[in-house]
Amino acid sequence: MEKEIYALAFDIGTTGVKTCLFKIGKTIELISAASEGYKLYIMPNGGAEQDPDEWWAAMCSTSKKVIAESGVDPKNIYGISFCSQMQGLVLVDKDGNQVRRAFSYMDQRATEELKKGIAYGPQIAGANIFKLLPSLAITGAVAASVKDPVWKYKWTEANEPENFKRVHKWLDVKEYLICRMTGEFVMTKDSAFGALIYDINKKCWSSTICKLLGVNMDHLAKIVDCTDKIGVLREKQAEELGLVPGIAVFGGGGDATLIGVGAGATEFGDTHVYQGTSGWVSTVVDKSIVDASAMIAAVVGASDGIYNYFAELETAGKCVEWVKDHLALDEIDLYLNKEHNFKLEGADREIVYTNLYDYMMAVVDSIPAGSGGVIFTPWLHGNRCPFEDPNSRGMFFNISLDTGKTELIRAVVEGVCFHLRWFIETQDKKVKTSNTIRFVGGGALSKVTSQILADCTGRVIETVASPQNVGAVGAAVLIAVNAGIISSVQDAKKLIPAVNTYIPNKENKAVYDKNFEVFKKLYKSNKDNFAALNEVK
Repeated sequence: MEKEIYALAFDIGTTGVKTCLFKIGKTIELISAASEGYKLYIMPNGGAEQDPDEWWAAMCSTSKKVIAESGVDPKNIYGISFCSQMQGLVLVDKDGNQVRRAFSYMDQRATEELKKGIAYGPQIAGANIFKLLPSLAITGAVAASVKDPVWKYKWTEANEPENFKRVHKWLDVKEYLICRMTGEFVMTKDSAFGALIYDINKKCWSSTICKLLGVNMDHLAKIVDCTDKIGVLREKQAEELGLVPGIAVFGGGGDATLIGVGAGATEFGDTHVYQGTSGWVSTVVDKSIVDASAMIAAVVGASDGIYNYFAELETAGKCVEWVKDHLALDEIDLYLNKEHNFKLEGADREIVYTNLYDYMMAVVDSIPAGSGGVIFTPWLHGNRCPFEDPNSRGMFFNISLDTGKTELIRAVVEGVCFHLRWFIETQDKKVKTSNTIRFVGGGALSKVTSQILADCTGRVIETVASPQNVGAVGAAVLIAVNAGIISSVQDAKKLIPAVNTYIPNKENKAVYDKNFEVFKKLYKSNKDNFAALNEVK
């Protein structure tokens, strides 16, 4: 008989937690899921914080919901794992209690600490050359951004000395939750890499980089593998979660680590595209690779010897959300009744949609590829790759009297796909991306978007079941490895088959090729204009 287990995965995002209960056997089957939000505290000085107690409360609520809805006895749950936001900073005391609210990865108030620590003297890419070079050699990256965790750590030391005196360990988001569940202080290798003080060759904290940046190594937790069993769920925490004591708790991974795993893109050379609020293209490689000119780097993966060559877009699905909020309603003949149903009327039929995104996609699918020559740039919050410029912005280019809202909305979807194609072609300069690409995230729920991505890139696009839950699926894969259902993370594809395949349309590809060439020139042509309008003096 095929071995089957139940696994509980907590996907800890920026705005909320998604809790998923899976049955793992021949495939990974979602049994029940629940979501709940929490606050992101934004401060005028650039601060961005979250309250770990709010993470925990949301986890407890959703855990009880999925257990109740599934009917699964908690005693039958094999293990708990995590997928979480990365590069947060949770400082805890010797009892594992938070010293202060957690720093979000978005926090950018440590400008002075960055300047004193690395952004001075002779520089390359904003980093002191005498610190940049050893950092690249040892960590495969460099802490040159104000958002990097080390500067949040140094900010606390400089501005909250009483809190800093109480610090026992520096943890990331999921590591704090592991500590709360088990009492153990650990950091998985991908989280350690995200701290940018991890020696990728020796697979340990780097005393050299810690000395360069002023980090007390006594504050650093034990480094573990993502697939490691860290401990077991304690009695008090089990009661709060609606579970039973003794369930195994695993290391889990960050979102950048596990979304590709949940996509089933785990073998060397496999490429996946993610489109959620943000977007990225990631290709599995076997070594550290950095393309400094294009701001692409290989980040540590879920197992030894695996890296994800990673290019990120700040706003992807966020652009579609923006167009929904600001362009969609009414101007595309939308009819909203009391049941919130959307009617698309044609010559011989009427289709009712209960989801505005589905309605929008049906509308844009009614016009030809290319949006009548209109091009949208998806840089609503600046851009980092293949060019870094916080001043860059979104725009509609080539509007005419024939342009309507439908063309504008389709242009937004195409513009995001153009930028993702740019990532693929930029990665191809250093590595070989795959001919068949797994597409995941909320964007992959749309067959229209999936086909546009195939037509735009010229690649075969595959989607999987529950593409919006792939981070949690990746967390479940780690438990499957420990349980012996698969032998390694690289075997995840066996559990995650493709459910839909999209073949490029050659005629549409020809249209997109022409528009894409213009798309790539729009930033260079408008760089100075963006700076004139948006640069902070």
